[in-house]
Amino acid sequence: MTYTRQIDLRSDTVTQPDEAMRLAMSTAEVGDDVLDRDPTMRRLEEKVADLLGVEAALWVPSGSMGNVIALTVHLNRGDRFLASARAHVLDNELGAGVWLSGGVPEPIAWGDRPGQVPVEAVRAAGGGGGPYYALRTTLLCLENTHNAAGGAVTPPDEHAKLVATARDVGLRVHLDGARLWHAAVALEVPPAALTVGVDTVQVCLSKGLGAPVGSLVAGSATFVEEARRVRKMLGGGVRQGGVLAAAGLVALDRIPSLATDHANATTLASGLAGLGWEVNRPETNIVLASAPDVGVMISALAQVGVRVVPMAGKVRFITHRDVTSADVAEALDRIAQLQS
Repeated sequence: MTYTRQIDLRSDTVTQPDEAMRLAMSTAEVGDDVLDRDPTMRRLEEKVADLLGVEAALWVPSGSMGNVIALTVHLNRGDRFLASARAHVLDNELGAGVWLSGGVPEPIAWGDRPGQVPVEAVRAAGGGGGPYYALRTTLLCLENTHNAAGGAVTPPDEHAKLVATARDVGLRVHLDGARLWHAAVALEVPPAALTVGVDTVQVCLSKGLGAPVGSLVAGSATFVEEARRVRKMLGGGVRQGGVLAAAGLVALDRIPSLATDHANATTLASGLAGLGWEVNRPETNIVLASAPDVGVMISALAQVGVRVVPMAGKVRFITHRDVTSADVAEALDRIAQLQS
């Protein structure tokens, strides 16, 4: 059977701006953000800073740029930075933390559960001492939710212990919060509860919230002032950015709707398990499923119109606002037919 309608579960970045978002974009008040600051972009940055509980925020075209800006500001060349194994800053940003920021990455093996950064490992790896030619560790990078761990969340108490430990051993802390909104909804806490004590945080507007483009990197006013310079160095200065910022403002109003995506992911995972798949129990909107040959399985799923991608040696399914509960049921029916 040929399926003309595709069910796209590759990522929550494939969402399309709806009519309300397109209208907001078309009527946005704009200005040259490089010269005078764009008024709509300023409103977005102020709103995000308030949501995250920090002094200031800066719009950037992508989460990867936001992360590399933070690492560039935090690191001197040759400084080591710590991150959870398979973190996005290690595996999915083309080595920008090394190439552009000049850092030396050190993966931390997961603890008792996927994506978890053990406090003891931070204490052991952090800090200084040693001869002048030894590596100097200066930064801890956290990720919440953790993509390669199946959208695993870090709750506030665990986050607080990690930040406190980092401080004890002299480390700054950057939080890759590309899907921080998902973590906040899953834990039923405000986003600011998951940023306490960090020096910087990056959040994304195009993952799950439906904006066509854009992330923000945030922290102190001093950091954002320097981040604006680094953004310009990387070619990220924008002119009439209010067109994009308007989409971001609409997107922020949709944070509560992420609970629907989480519920759909749970339904999908349960359905796959019922079909004999080995899957994670999703905490948010990411389902990771094992397969004997991931590449072969992805090709087979494409034949029945279910689009997915590989992640961490598994098949990744991501639910999002453009996938309904009916779509999830249809995807499961197609997968069942594939196995029959």
